[in-house]
Amino acid sequence: MYANDGFRELERQECLRLLAKVPVGRIVHTRRALPAVLPVNFSLDHDGAVLLCTSAASELVRAIDGSVVALEADEVDAAAHSGWSVVVTGAASVVTDPTEHERLVRTGPRSWVPWWDEVFVRIEPELVTGRELVGGHSVHGVGISS
Repeated sequence: MYANDGFRELERQECLRLLAKVPVGRIVHTRRALPAVLPVNFSLDHDGAVLLCTSAASELVRAIDGSVVALEADEVDAAAHSGWSVVVTGAASVVTDPTEHERLVRTGPRSWVPWWDEVFVRIEPELVTGRELVGGHSVHGVGISS
């Protein structure tokens, strides 16, 4: 964390708890050797892995399968000058195990654009970091005065 920047570093479990509260984040990957950022809906699996659901033929699947990616999600209250941001970094892979795929059909995220060839992508949370803006109100509802 940067010293005296008005943010508090969040622990891994707190980051995962906050991520579970929001349905949309941004996936960061490499596209033609440049950074690319796309909004995605996602959910967390029971082990903390990030799950996406999309078309097997999508450019996103081709770009991230087998690659290290990051998923960022946040919640910001501009009026209260409060909020948080969490980043999960890890290897992304298409779920190919039939039993796991069937479980995710029942419990995993739903694509906002249904496809006949939907696949699930799992991002293993190798690095989980987060920051909370403490200049306004904390995510715990306690006001922080400056």
